[in-house]
Amino acid sequence: MSKVAVLGSGRAVCASTLARNGVSVTLFESARGPGGRMSQRREKTEDGTELHFDHGAPFFSVSQSEVLHLVKDWELRGFIAEWKEKFGSFDFHNLKFNNIEQEGLSKRYVGVPSMNSICKALCNESGVESKFGVGVGRIEWLHDEKLWSLSGVDGQNLGQFKGLVASDKNIVSPRVAEVTGRLPPLDINLVTELSEKLLNLPVKPCFVVMLAFAEPQSTIPVKAFSFENSEVISRAYCDSSKPSRSTASERWVLHSTAEYAEDIIAQTGLKKPSDITLNKVAEQLFQEFQRTGLNISQPFFKKAHRWGSAFPAASIAPEEKCLWDRNKRIAICGDFCASPNVEGAIDSGFAAALRLIDSVSSL
Repeated sequence: MSKVAVLGSGRAVCASTLARNGVSVTLFESARGPGGRMSQRREKTEDGTELHFDHGAPFFSVSQSEVLHLVKDWELRGFIAEWKEKFGSFDFHNLKFNNIEQEGLSKRYVGVPSMNSICKALCNESGVESKFGVGVGRIEWLHDEKLWSLSGVDGQNLGQFKGLVASDKNIVSPRVAEVTGRLPPLDINLVTELSEKLLNLPVKPCFVVMLAFAEPQSTIPVKAFSFENSEVISRAYCDSSKPSRSTASERWVLHSTAEYAEDIIAQTGLKKPSDITLNKVAEQLFQEFQRTGLNISQPFFKKAHRWGSAFPAASIAPEEKCLWDRNKRIAICGDFCASPNVEGAIDSGFAAALRLIDSVSSL
């Protein structure tokens, strides 16, 4: 029997830390590959050209010593690198860049050759059994055996575990039923205190638009920038400028404002957006990008994606860094616990692992 089940490859840091400390881990991920919000999107154009985009978190920074220690190890192992580009800020009121930073002010890291390289490497470590394409549909607590029993979305038995790590803030949320038509995997009454903290967690939706250009957009003086005074677009990143990326085309990823995304969702609902909606979003964000007056050319590829609730708007356990029930040996962790960014997700996963190591090893 595996001792601990980890739900979601976004918590690969937790799975890796557990395995390195002698706890056997089974990781379940409903998607085909690892990464969650750090996943890579593969697209094909009409002529068969394959394009890759980091369509979620574009990079991450580190401020805490515990996380920096992990990051330096990853850098030595070659699956992350520093993204050494200048960032800027563009103001739509005066159609000018207000600020272009000097080099070396802050380090920004990216996975290489893609953001999901971090999760890929950690999911493949010794002691971690990773099962992709396996969604968990039901989680039950066996009171007499004091074990967690997991069932797949299709009802198949996935095993029994002494400890459980969940990384999805929607694990007890009725929102799951709105989106998928299924009940949330975990009964709210099994972990009442933990559930209460998760139920009204504020989130920021976001649409991203992936663009590919045949030629460099040489009129843009930076490779990443934020926008001021736009109701539509918040950030733009040149994905192909990151280390170890293909430069056969110049690829940009645009992020909408949360307000714009909320407005679209209010009109269309929480279910998977239609192609009509996504095409409309792609066109609107690209038009706003062109409104900068930077002479941006027409892309040969343009596609939108919705992140419905991936970006938390608050942290619910900034001191503890994860939610923890010692009696049932369940930890719920993620950027919504520690701080709403990649570093917060790493920090929270590490904290959850430490609690489980102490608890499971004493059994």
